[in-house]
Amino acid sequence: MDSLESAVAAELGGATRVELCSDLLEGGITPSAGLIATARKKISIGLHVMIRPRGGDIYYSEDEFDVMRRDALMAKQLGADGVVFGLLDPTANVDVQRTRELVDLAKPLKTTFHRAFDVSADLGRALEDVVEAGADRILTSGGAETAVGGAAALHDLVKRAKERVIIMACGGIDDQNVQAVLETTGVREIHAGLRTAVESPMRHRGKSISMGISGAGYQRFVVQESRVAQLVRSVRAFKE
Repeated sequence: MDSLESAVAAELGGATRVELCSDLLEGGITPSAGLIATARKKISIGLHVMIRPRGGDIYYSEDEFDVMRRDALMAKQLGADGVVFGLLDPTANVDVQRTRELVDLAKPLKTTFHRAFDVSADLGRALEDVVEAGADRILTSGGAETAVGGAAALHDLVKRAKERVIIMACGGIDDQNVQAVLETTGVREIHAGLRTAVESPMRHRGKSISMGISGAGYQRFVVQESRVAQLVRSVRAFKE
């Protein structure tokens, strides 16, 4: 999620952790120090910060990797519970050396290898590489667009992981399909976006100028407490 409002709503709805980022139009990049610090003051659940210096591909120059190192340290200093990142090499394999460096730098924070995993050349090899690098979990849809579409691959990854690393399912998960995802994949952790478009409270409507997406000057996307609560209820019903 990319706003303080969404982070607070997630906690009120029963979430146990949030992944904080900026610019979800680019798939999420590192949030500002101000957003991290304020979110830490406002919520008590797990706060995991995206470490991604820009949108686009997931191969980074040495200068960009230096930015990632500095941002990981910043997140730790501001009280985050974990950091989320992913690095591939030019052959689309996990960059084990750099991943291990960020894992070690972030300690004792928890580390998640994000959906860079899903565009790697081979998911099985990528799993072993992430384990070797020492990350705590992998955020994945099984290489598919959604967790439902990647259910078979997710199930295989859970079996391969053998509790060496947590497989966290993501991709289009909501209260309507979460029980099916949990049942068919065997995952025990999920990640959901649940964003909803809301109208701006601005009363004056001037020129319709795009602020990144169509209509963005007069609407925004937020996570709503009610949708999180619905998802949490579905998960709890499955576990019962």
